[in-house]
Amino acid sequence: MTRPYRHAEIVSAAERATDALDFFSRASAGLRRLMPFDAAVWSATDPETGLVTAPMLVENLGSGDGCAAYWESELLEENVLPFRDLARAAVPAAGLRAATGDLPARSARFRHLLGDKGVDDELRAVLRIGGRPWGSVSLFRMRGAPAFGPDEIALLADLSGPLADRLRRFASPRESDGASGASAPGLLLFDEYGEATSINEEARRHLALLPDGPSTPSALGLRLPIWLIGTALQARAIAQGRDRGSARIRIRTLDRWWLTCRASCLTGPGGRPGPTVLVIEPAAPADLAVIVAQAYGLTPREFEIAQLVARGLPTSEIAAALFISPHTVRGHLKAVFGKAGISSRGELVARLFAERLQPPTPEPVAISAKP
Repeated sequence: MTRPYRHAEIVSAAERATDALDFFSRASAGLRRLMPFDAAVWSATDPETGLVTAPMLVENLGSGDGCAAYWESELLEENVLPFRDLARAAVPAAGLRAATGDLPARSARFRHLLGDKGVDDELRAVLRIGGRPWGSVSLFRMRGAPAFGPDEIALLADLSGPLADRLRRFASPRESDGASGASAPGLLLFDEYGEATSINEEARRHLALLPDGPSTPSALGLRLPIWLIGTALQARAIAQGRDRGSARIRIRTLDRWWLTCRASCLTGPGGRPGPTVLVIEPAAPADLAVIVAQAYGLTPREFEIAQLVARGLPTSEIAAALFISPHTVRGHLKAVFGKAGISSRGELVARLFAERLQPPTPEPVAISAKP
């Protein structure tokens, strides 16, 4: 069977998905029929930072309690093939054994975690399109299984763009989506070792609205979603000079409103590492406009023109502001309308920039510890 045919078979199955989690399940099942593997982790990522966000599908790896250790190694240790590098690599997929010359212990992730769990090889990829990472996948083979071969690595690399294209469509707006103004920012504090030590009531309310997924227990009497743990870990990675990115994700709640989660490391006396503060707050309309524009695949120029349209500028003024011809402006707008499935400037403003009605402020929610 040729690679293009296999590629089309998997994409076709994923096209029938009803949401991102169903998409991961269908893509994983289709891929497993062509490329056997024992376990897998599929996750959506924030297209601006590449950090994992909801949803995440974990297959055949137990309860998911080891996810925190996996992402701690990914972000804070020297590893082979970190996702941040794959996101920028010429080929967005790679096998651990193939990349290490059959010496996987060169990777801290294998030495400290995967090897002890019986994993023999990992094939991972970033699902990207237009330079933006919309998801990540790790496939695992346990001891006794062969290493992932060149054809299997190439197949997953070929799927990166088509799967990312489908995945990003789930981030485009629906009727009830919007920026929630329901409550004040939530605050979650981690000590210098990454242990959660304090939380305010607003954060508890926000956590109660996050979708289900892998989580880790905390001393606060509640389980913390791996997406928040990963964001806090990224802040530590930036503070340690391991990355220059941003510790931020956007996440859609169970009632389909958007939250922004951002983390930053503080310093203590004498410049010693201090705690990490994580802020969870309603996403600003401008922040949502960016992710929606990315979901529709708008180019930077197209988004720039859309912003000027939202400010009420006519075609001639947009052309003058950008030093391009009115004909070029109209061409970009035609492309924007086609990508977003709209036919007028009013629809464009409503789709990308208009602030929707805010939901009522929720009553306080008590969160008890989960087993």
